[in-house]
Amino acid sequence: MAEFNTTLLVEVALDLASSLSNHDRFDRLLTSIRKAIRCDAVALLAFNDKVLEPLAIQGLAAETLGRRFRIQEHPRLEKICSSRHPLRFSADAPEPDPYDGLLLAHTGNLPVHACMGLPLYSDEQLIGVVTLDSLTPDVFNQIPARTLDVISAMSAASLKTAFHISQLELAARHNQDVLQELTSEALSREGGEMIGRSAAMEQLRAEVNLVANSDYTVLIQGETGVGKELVARNLHRLSNRNHQPLVHVNCASLPETLAEAELFGHTKGAFTGAEKYRAGKFQLANGGTLFLDEVGELPLSIQSKLLRALQSGEIQPVGQDQVERVNVRVIAATNRNLKQEVEQGHFRSDLFHRLSVYPITVPPLSEREEDVLLLAGYFLESTARKLRLRQLKLAPQSEQALMNYSWPGNARELEHLISRAALKARAEDPAASDKIIELQPRHLALEITTPQVIKKAKAALAPYSLKLASENFQREKIIEALNAAQGNWTKAAELLTLDRSNLARIAKRLNIKVEKILMHEAGT
Repeated sequence: MAEFNTTLLVEVALDLASSLSNHDRFDRLLTSIRKAIRCDAVALLAFNDKVLEPLAIQGLAAETLGRRFRIQEHPRLEKICSSRHPLRFSADAPEPDPYDGLLLAHTGNLPVHACMGLPLYSDEQLIGVVTLDSLTPDVFNQIPARTLDVISAMSAASLKTAFHISQLELAARHNQDVLQELTSEALSREGGEMIGRSAAMEQLRAEVNLVANSDYTVLIQGETGVGKELVARNLHRLSNRNHQPLVHVNCASLPETLAEAELFGHTKGAFTGAEKYRAGKFQLANGGTLFLDEVGELPLSIQSKLLRALQSGEIQPVGQDQVERVNVRVIAATNRNLKQEVEQGHFRSDLFHRLSVYPITVPPLSEREEDVLLLAGYFLESTARKLRLRQLKLAPQSEQALMNYSWPGNARELEHLISRAALKARAEDPAASDKIIELQPRHLALEITTPQVIKKAKAALAPYSLKLASENFQREKIIEALNAAQGNWTKAAELLTLDRSNLARIAKRLNIKVEKILMHEAGT
């Protein structure tokens, strides 16, 4: 019997470690039990709220699996559940057998027979029972108590493993459902529609439709408030990943000390405060899309790790030695000029090129004049719904005011403007909820300027960009130093408190040559 028990232990242990379904795992458990103990019927039942539910049976009618045994209605099962150890029933036990008429080896009520029950405990809690029946009376009496204890422990371990797997599967399905729900909510927020009929918007739609169904990394560029997140949502919605999660990360809000853990996850104890394992945004987006908003704000220390994830599809959670593979499409957005950031050393050149496999520029509202009233109509409708107003509309003078405004804050500014104006108009009439509210210019409080004035102002400001002003200042100072040093680069570098090689590099970028300077001086 001891050798048999060793074989049995190995079989059940292997089943516990395998990727069997619960049905197969339970069936093999009962088969192993029948190898150790000869019986005509065996059943594994789960205990839940004073009810025993059959999970697997052998030697019993198939309908048994559909039964739910309330233990107070079945004295034998009640005694088994109340015991802490395997319980044998005498052949002449008066309690009716719950399997009367269900044994395949015998029809009708069971005659005098052997019956035994094994209560299964985990963490001092009853989780189920195993019942055994044999038409041979007293056949279970000679089985050593140690053998029954081992079988009970193995059965409890198998049942607990199955419970854990079921809970994990349920949690995984729940998490997936939550992600899908959040993704659907994100895609439908603000309608998810790119409003506009201008040529610029038609071009934008064409680019989105072209690249959406690929796995190309997309870099969305544009001013603040133009709707870069809306473009990202449409790219995901039109892709073949649209049933997988869309995970949004605001890179500007990531502290440098925690950015790596937020993106790639961390193990328990990886740093102070890391009390448990936490998946990063890349793991959460696995199979779907990761939207890196304001990617230009990422610190340089994180950019190299992001580059690795984009190049190889591999990430390494903080505190973990092994790398993990992820299948994620990355969409990034920025209102910065990343080419300029690269030139100034604030953004990695290789990451920029990896992100901008397919760049998309979202046009500002000032270049979409024919879309202003369309967007206003959309925001009027959504604002009326939020404020529970019957109707919101624009007065003719207000329409003209919107058309003449420069919109430095783009569509977002228009949305907020409509919201504020609606609140002001509603405050003027307590009964406004049941009326058609017309927004007047006083509600908008806009500074009216003509498009011609706007274009002239932009043209006047263009030459005085910060980059150009900085380059002009550097050029002026370097030329002054070279003149003072009579064209000697080493002396000029000393005057500017620069290394000679650095001065030469800057001068080359600014197209400064000593020959030109000396020729100019000679000419004057």
